[in-house]
Amino acid sequence: MTTRRKFLQNAGCGLAARASWRLLPFLLLAAAACFGPRLGPAPGAAAPVRFGLIADLHYADRDPAGGRMYRESTAKLAEFVETMNAEKADFIVELGDFKDQDIQPVPVRTLSFLRTIEAVLAGFKGPRYHALGNHDEDSLTKAEFLAAAPNTGIPPSKTYYSFDLRGVHFVVLDPNFRSDGREFSRGDFAWEDCNFPPAELDWLQADLAAGRGPAVVFVHQQLDGEGAYYVKNAAAARRILSDSQRVRAVFQGHRHEGGFSEIDGIAYITLKAAGEGSGPANNAYVLAQAAPDGTVRIRGFHKLASESRTLEARRPDLR
Repeated sequence: MTTRRKFLQNAGCGLAARASWRLLPFLLLAAAACFGPRLGPAPGAAAPVRFGLIADLHYADRDPAGGRMYRESTAKLAEFVETMNAEKADFIVELGDFKDQDIQPVPVRTLSFLRTIEAVLAGFKGPRYHALGNHDEDSLTKAEFLAAAPNTGIPPSKTYYSFDLRGVHFVVLDPNFRSDGREFSRGDFAWEDCNFPPAELDWLQADLAAGRGPAVVFVHQQLDGEGAYYVKNAAAARRILSDSQRVRAVFQGHRHEGGFSEIDGIAYITLKAAGEGSGPANNAYVLAQAAPDGTVRIRGFHKLASESRTLEARRPDLR
């Protein structure tokens, strides 16, 4: 028997399907609402934490180069913010390479790019966080970046940090250090030489040992392999994550084509770059939710729509 509510839902989806192709960006959101996975708590369960993720916007006021459509990133980010506000996400994280620079960079201009894209992110009605990427220190210092793009409730001196929400622990890492331990700063780096310093690894181990609930990790460069795109001492970080028996998912960026792997029961989800390719269809972002039992659900948009998935609880006793 067709109820009035079901009829209206079906009619809305049907109208969306017959609308003009000029409304495609809006129809993609409508289709996700009609047919996409519903993210919410099971009956009687505690409300999961809902959060939005976007990576590699590379905003700059310059002409396109390669696949990077620098100026389009403000519109793509604005759509992400609007969607996350509509979905009432608890917080959002941008996973690094938030901005870019000119071919011949001038720090004051690079800083203006950062302020422009941060002003768009600030339209989100809730906490927002940054995972530092290598391009975020291309012609700025980390202190300059964090002064213009602060993390909600986090001291600006901290480039790696953690926070808790409704029984879930969240960790943001910073591997933007050279092999000799120096911080990436104003062009003083090689993008393929990123490392966690010993102090950060010690902090990570202690941080994960201090609690019991499930944990989710955010980082720019990849942790699930070896080579130029990966943190050079990623194996040491993976051991800490695995030994903690708390981490269910690591969300990362940096490699623009994206990817997925699972190591020791931990899912490593690499987001596709939002800044690659022209137009709304080439946007890429995620709405995820993490529950206190360790279950993580991921709903992807646009280029990430096919990456929607559920990660079942690694250990149901994590509480």
